[in-house]
Amino acid sequence: MVTGQPPDLDRVWEALEEIKDPEIPVISIVELGLIRQVGYTAGRLVVTLSPSFAGCPALDVMRKDVRQRLQQLGEESVEVRTVFSPPWTSDWITPAGREKLRGFGLAPPPRHAGDLTAVLQQAARCPYCESQDTELKNGFGSTPCRSIYFCNSCVQPFEQFKPL
Repeated sequence: MVTGQPPDLDRVWEALEEIKDPEIPVISIVELGLIRQVGYTAGRLVVTLSPSFAGCPALDVMRKDVRQRLQQLGEESVEVRTVFSPPWTSDWITPAGREKLRGFGLAPPPRHAGDLTAVLQQAARCPYCESQDTELKNGFGSTPCRSIYFCNSCVQPFEQFKPL
């Protein structure tokens, strides 16, 4: 930056909001709750990212996209730190992000506050007709973070983002 002053962190967060998830292009990595922290350390902009899975296939793409977008803001030194503790949880998805998932045809995971037993026993809510008359067809969807369901009401297959 020419001014020698770090940019407003709100501006950095706004830039991060523009970065879409590589696997779900309607939702940002901020809305997914993947960005945990943003700040400066010794003049370097540090972004802390928690992937939804340790082996997330999109992790390298997200790190590259974060660096490129923030360099477009004028940041010369950007570090993207990947952290696995605390582990990402689907409870970190924002309300706006949940609506975008639904609009994309992907059932958002129920909030669980750490009690996964309760939510795993619940029927998935269909993102098309909101019915809970659904059945699990496969615990593994197109990506590791999704499961495949079928809605008996509107006769549509759909994926649900797994509650984690």
